[in-house]
Order: sequence, then structure tokens, then C-alpha cells
Amino acid sequence: MKKLFYLLLILTLLFTNRINAEEELAKNAKSAYLIEMSTGMVLFEKNSEEKLYPASMTKMMSLILVMEALNNNQLKKDEILTISEKAASMGGSQVYLQVNEQMSVEDLLKAVCISSANDAMVALAERISGSVSEFVVLMNQKSKELNLVNTNFVNTTGLHDDAHYSCAKDMARIAQKLIEVGKEELLEITSTYDAYIREESESPFWLVNTNKLVKHAEGVDGLKTGFTQEALSCITVTAKKDQVRMIAVVMKEPDSKTRNAEVMEMIHSGFSKVKYHPLYAKNEIYEPIRFENGMPHDSNLVFLEDVGIVLNAKDTVQIKEIIYSQTKNDLPIQVGEKIGELKIVYNDDKERTVDMGLNTAVMKMGFLDTFVMIFWQILT
Repeated sequence: MKKLFYLLLILTLLFTNRINAEEELAKNAKSAYLIEMSTGMVLFEKNSEEKLYPASMTKMMSLILVMEALNNNQLKKDEILTISEKAASMGGSQVYLQVNEQMSVEDLLKAVCISSANDAMVALAERISGSVSEFVVLMNQKSKELNLVNTNFVNTTGLHDDAHYSCAKDMARIAQKLIEVGKEELLEITSTYDAYIREESESPFWLVNTNKLVKHAEGVDGLKTGFTQEALSCITVTAKKDQVRMIAVVMKEPDSKTRNAEVMEMIHSGFSKVKYHPLYAKNEIYEPIRFENGMPHDSNLVFLEDVGIVLNAKDTVQIKEIIYSQTKNDLPIQVGEKIGELKIVYNDDKERTVDMGLNTAVMKMGFLDTFVMIFWQILT
């Protein structure tokens, strides 16, 4: 009986310690959420669906639309925009754009990502949709596409409005989508601590990142800060370590110092809870492939990127099914060019699609090559 008592006491203490450890995370935040980027695995949450004011974290959704426009060639980074009166009149964080001033999309993007410039964000929104109101419609449409149920936008910047709200869970999903569409091109900008715009002018403007963690915390390369009197101090942080990327959100923190400390505690906690399991290496051969009308006929399918899966620290990976589908059959095909996709289905029914290519170039057979091949087939 005494042994049973001590066993129950130990289990109670262990359980209590685990709960207390969890409660210590983001203790000053009104709301918090932590996920692993590639899987969306939830590693910590606190009031994660409570509707709060996102302040300038709003710009993550705006940037999704900008990056999609760049990816679809609807917008060019070297395109020069003429600043409207509305953009120039924006308050809050700004780079003091002037009416009819001309600035490249690239510099405007830097101003948004690094300095959280409201005027630059409005200029980009007007270019994409013609007006801020139409751009906001697109923002809310994108929210529906992402199945965000606690988010509503009324502006592109996050300036306060009672009807403009989101939650930590939705902000993390928006960040996840932004990284998916923006990729390294976006993270290269959001991880920049300082830069200049108007460099060719008589008064170049110095941008300093509102996210000081990109300079002072290892692995942090984004993503977006926010502050208004109503929202208080907010931040969405992404950090990468050994093939694992975390996304952490805290909302309504009392000040930026507390905010930064608590969000980094979440990030470190997340890295301690998961592990990366490598499956295939970039350029590793998957299987041979044959092209009857190609020169040479035979090549090998290879992985165009490293492939792995992020797991809970105690889990093991099992692959249920692998399905290859060809997306390009026309020759020629160059080394490293995507010709197909490999869908990997894991034991928990999660899926990963990987781009596949060739390790040797395959050219299309010419008339003489075809004639010689037929001739030898007849002889043999």
C-alpha cells in the first residue's frame, strides 16, 4: 500500500511539473501559439483562438498577396510606382513617401518587411488592386481560403479599428502561408537588420528592422512585429535550426522586451520537442527511367531537394505509400529540371510531395538517330 502511495505521489508530481512548465511559457501574453512549419504540428497554445487586435502583423496577409503577384509576374520588383496622395498620407510607421514620388517595388517591399512602413504597404496594395478597399476584399478572401475563422481585416496595415481583428492561431497560419509563397526571397528581406532606400537620392533613408531578434537571436529570420495602444506588443517569429522551422506568435504582451523574451522561450521549447528525420538526399537516385525516343535512352530519377520529416521527439517514421507521377514527357530534359512529383504518404496519413528530375540530360532523337535505331532493331 505504501509503495502504491509513493508511486501515485511521483506520478502526480511529474504531471504537475509538466503542467507548470507549460504554464511558464508566454505567461504575460494574452494569447500565444507555436507550430512547426512543415507539418503544422501544434507545440504550444494559450487562448489561441481569442479575437485580438493584430496591429502590424496584419501586413503578413498583405505580403502574401504581394508575393503571389510577384510569383505570377503580375508585379515586377524593378517596376517603378508613383506614390498616391492616400499612400503619402498614412500615419504610424512610415518612410515618409511624398505625393508623386517614384519608388521601385523592391524598395517598397523592403520598407514594409524591415520598417513596417504603412505608406509603402498602401502603395503596393493600390498597385495590385487599384484601391485599398479592393485589396482588403482580397485579404478577406484569402482568409477564407486558409480557413481562418477568427480573422477580419478592414485595412492593409493594422492601424486600429474595432472591426479589424485576428487571433494567434490564425496569425501562425498566415505566417506559414507567407513563408510558403515568399520562400527564401522573402526571408532574405525579413532577416535583414538594416538597409537603405532612396540610395541614389540626396537623402537616403535608413531602414532598421522592427524585429530586433533577427540580429540578436540565432536562427531567427523573420517575421513581423506589431504595436498599437489597443493591441499592445505583438510579434510573429520564425526561426530555423537543423532543417526544422518554428513559427511562434504572442499577442498583447506588456512591452517589447517581455514579448521578445517570451516568444524565444517558446521557440526554444519547440525545438526541444521535435526531431528531423532525413529520408532522401538531394540528387539521390530513386529509380531508373527510360525514354524510347531519347538520347540516351536511359537516365535516373533523382530528388531535386533534401527530403525529411519532422516528428515528435519520441516518434518514429513509417512510410505507407509512395506514388510517382510524371509531369513532363516532352524532350529535351535538362539535369535538375522538374519532370515529375513523388507523393510520400506517412503512417499518420500526412503527405509530402517532392519534385523529381534527372541526373543526366536526355535529348530528343533526330531523324538519323531514329533511322539507325530502327535499322539495328531490324537486324537483331
